[in-house]
Amino acid sequence: MEIQARQKLQLASLKNLAEILYSHVPFYRKKMDEAGIQPGNINALSDIQKLPFTTKDDLRDNYPHGLRACPADRIIEVHMSSGTTGKPIVDEYTNKDIEIWKESMARTLAAAGCTKDDIVQNCYGYGLFTGGLGAHYGALTIGAQVLPMSSGNTDRQLMVMQDFGSTMLACTPSYALYMAEEAAEAGVDLRALPLHKGCFGAEPWSENMRKEIEARYHMKAYDIYGLTEIIGPGVAFECEAQNGLHVNEDLFYPEVIDPDTGNPLPYGERGELVFTTLTKEGTPLLRYRTRDITYLMPEPCTCGRTTVRMHRLFGRTDDMLIIRGVNIFPSQIEHALIGIEGIEPQYLIVVNRGDDYLDEIELQVEVKKELFSDEVRNLEKLRNRIENVMKSKLQIVLKVKLVEPKTIERSIGKAKRVIDNRRI
Repeated sequence: MEIQARQKLQLASLKNLAEILYSHVPFYRKKMDEAGIQPGNINALSDIQKLPFTTKDDLRDNYPHGLRACPADRIIEVHMSSGTTGKPIVDEYTNKDIEIWKESMARTLAAAGCTKDDIVQNCYGYGLFTGGLGAHYGALTIGAQVLPMSSGNTDRQLMVMQDFGSTMLACTPSYALYMAEEAAEAGVDLRALPLHKGCFGAEPWSENMRKEIEARYHMKAYDIYGLTEIIGPGVAFECEAQNGLHVNEDLFYPEVIDPDTGNPLPYGERGELVFTTLTKEGTPLLRYRTRDITYLMPEPCTCGRTTVRMHRLFGRTDDMLIIRGVNIFPSQIEHALIGIEGIEPQYLIVVNRGDDYLDEIELQVEVKKELFSDEVRNLEKLRNRIENVMKSKLQIVLKVKLVEPKTIERSIGKAKRVIDNRRI
């Protein structure tokens, strides 16, 4: 679709959305009245900046059905977050919403090379989590064969991978690396399998982590982006160029704002990602603050797509660590860490407050099996090297603790990378 035609469609969708929310969702009617904006005042895409933001707290406060924008009998499916930090986030879908989700995920998988001839091993969790069914719907829409494995039971995953000749893998990047470890232990050569492409998401991951996955599987690893609040996976995706993630912006309108002031930022400037669900019917959202940090790139991609792209996530506003005045994201530590030889791509960041009330970071890093039994002086050299790399690249001083292989707890879903004891 040409850019001007898409912008015309976006504006029409935005106007329609504002009318529906003002008429059918008391929460949004109140927010718009307080902001002094009426649906009829929206005459250009730039007018979206006059509309109120929506936050995760708003979703929790309106649990379970306070943001539903259509009659209850039109809802055919419900998903929600785990609710580990409060009431869960609910996303309700009409039949049209499911069709939109299928389309957005079909685009996502197709951009990674998925065709009707592929066998997709889907290791995202099924159930209320959106990952499993999102990838499932997209693969079926393309016409591919789906192996609905869900997460966990790694021995069986490896058996099915070999016996059924899986050609595409869908899971979190951390679980992909965990399966690679287990495959090596079991003597399974993943590089000899027909598994040559994968879609990985649901957690931030670095370019170096991508290279690690690609080397262990001999595959091309694609980043995908989504979140339960918006629709699930399929909001944005990488193409063969792997130079940013194409936003399905006919369906989800992206903005980047200053997280402190809420003011919009220009293309290319890093800030907090915001989405408006232009076509959603069940629980549509206005200007939802994702807390994810990125920037937008408007230039057409070498693949030929003209949709705006978002840079891979730098982290989240709520997982940023402030250590003695320095802002650090776990993804920055990971990016610096994985390029160091002799260590496994598994780490844990432990933050404590010392007796002098100053913050201290301990970085636990797994050492490869062949090196852990090495001479003490060689391990000390490795530890010093890691500390020096962190100081050079991130301007922070931290204590590195080298631990045995498989010491750090693995996850079949999103990896837990930080323990912040300052909050206890």
